[in-house]
Amino acid sequence: MATHINLSVVLATRDEEQNIARCLESVKTIADEILIFDEHSTDKTVAIVKKYGAHVFDVDHNDNFHITKQKAIDKALGEWILQMDADEVITPKLAKEIQQIVHSNNEELLKKKRVLDKNSLYSRHMVALEQRDGKIGKDTGEVVAFLIPRINMFLGKPLIHAGVYPDPAIRLIKNGKAHLPAKSVHEIMEVDGEVSWTEYAMEHYDSPTFNRYLARANRYTDLTAESFKKSSLSLSLRTLMFYSFIKPTIVFLNLYIRHLGILDGMRGFIWSLFSALHFPIAYFKYYSVQYNSR
Repeated sequence: MATHINLSVVLATRDEEQNIARCLESVKTIADEILIFDEHSTDKTVAIVKKYGAHVFDVDHNDNFHITKQKAIDKALGEWILQMDADEVITPKLAKEIQQIVHSNNEELLKKKRVLDKNSLYSRHMVALEQRDGKIGKDTGEVVAFLIPRINMFLGKPLIHAGVYPDPAIRLIKNGKAHLPAKSVHEIMEVDGEVSWTEYAMEHYDSPTFNRYLARANRYTDLTAESFKKSSLSLSLRTLMFYSFIKPTIVFLNLYIRHLGILDGMRGFIWSLFSALHFPIAYFKYYSVQYNSR
């Protein structure tokens, strides 16, 4: 292990033998340490990660995976931490950029941030993110985190439209400067400092097959249903109509027409349709549990 650890790569895993080798292969040349927090995998995940010299920690499963991710972040010793999901891949261009970042001083990172802030795609998306989640980061004058764009592979090919790209996630952080509140699977990291963007994107293989997409969609609708329960969402006819018809119609038209999902052909239609169906399915799950508990 290097005397000074510039970059720790950390992952939370559970039965990821189909993805983990591709992920670790993409970071093996830039990581000074690799930490895997594994939730009792029953497949070959642990055996595979050990081939890459990773330190493996066996932990209990949490429905909110962010709890396990934060445990991995807390254990990292690197000056910078790259937190990844097993179905993500760092491209060679992004790997080179990450190396430049972790070896740059703050003045150089601020200069890079000023340049990327002028990118109209990134600036528009940052506005949308902050409208949804509130201000991201703090105006401290120190760059401590990076949003990394993601190219999502959907049914075998990159999905370019339908509001998917750049689909950024805060993945590269300075140690001790960011954490996951672990309140929601869709939350964004809380960052004590400035947040910038990387120029290059990672690849995200979250839905290589339709069966995989449906499995993930089922998990996410469970989580949304749980959020409805926590907020004691109404079971009124008005709420039923909103989540059954109004909300999904708005989402579908927004993704398929406004964000040009139509240009991605059948894959764009499927993505837009099932993204819209997320809301009635989640509401029906919530409704059935509440109704049966009466």
